[in-house]
Amino acid sequence: MLEFDGLYKTYGERRVLDGVSFAVAPSSMFGFCGANGAGKTTTMRIAMGLARADAGEVRWRGSPLDAAVRRRVGYMPEERGLYPKMRVGEQLTYFARLHGLDAAAAAHAAEHWADRLGLAARRGDRVEKLSLGNQQRVQLAAALVSRPEVLILDEPFSGLDPVGVDTLAEALLEQVRGGVPVVFSSHQLDLVERLCDSVGILARGHMVAAGPVAELRRREAGRVLRVVVPDAPPGWAAALPGVRVVSQRAGDTLLELDAGTDDQAVLAAALRTGRVAHFAWREPTLVELFREAVADPDPGTEEVAA
Repeated sequence: MLEFDGLYKTYGERRVLDGVSFAVAPSSMFGFCGANGAGKTTTMRIAMGLARADAGEVRWRGSPLDAAVRRRVGYMPEERGLYPKMRVGEQLTYFARLHGLDAAAAAHAAEHWADRLGLAARRGDRVEKLSLGNQQRVQLAAALVSRPEVLILDEPFSGLDPVGVDTLAEALLEQVRGGVPVVFSSHQLDLVERLCDSVGILARGHMVAAGPVAELRRREAGRVLRVVVPDAPPGWAAALPGVRVVSQRAGDTLLELDAGTDDQAVLAAALRTGRVAHFAWREPTLVELFREAVADPDPGTEEVAA
């Protein structure tokens, strides 16, 4: 189990992390979400020893992440962590050696991951000559080349085209199937929802939501009602007490009900307009959960980049 336990971090007078805690089980993928400045990168830097927490710790299999344990962690920073003048193959071999692989194993791993991530024809190229998308592939290969026990990735899908996204996603899912816990941050919530078993949403240094994606969606269900009445006239629900029309298109209506509003009264009103083809509470998308979770109660508050 990879555990982030009660992390606090302050820069000057600004508290960037305020008791951040979550866990990532083996063979699972955890999506770490939050607005810019929420504290995601700071959390990952603490895990890798690039920043020091004021309190709390990060553990792998019950032991704190010290220098020895971090050699078994594949890390991908958001900013480019590559040597621009080095050739791709040489660079991947170098990173593998840094993590303890012997020369033969490092060369084999470098070749494997270059091929696996679509860089076979680029192994002899200098990194600075690559497109941003291919540099991102090299970054991921550098995180994977050492056969890591854990993967910590900061915005790994940034700058990738759809083919690159699919290639990277499949590589990460292979790691998960092999027992590796993966935690990655991303603003691409559709990818998080598609790939991750669990998600954590960070806002202003606090974990405001965490858990399995399906569970979080079910937990927030019961607020928006979807009613499909093919022949319903526009505005049929507008005058219903305790009901707000979120949207209506071609007889497909989304309604938000105030607390205490009787959904059966809404059903009766819908039946008066025609045949009801669908009537059910709608589970929110991860995007909707995110927007609500990170809503700033004080819109004037300025956040520090973290």
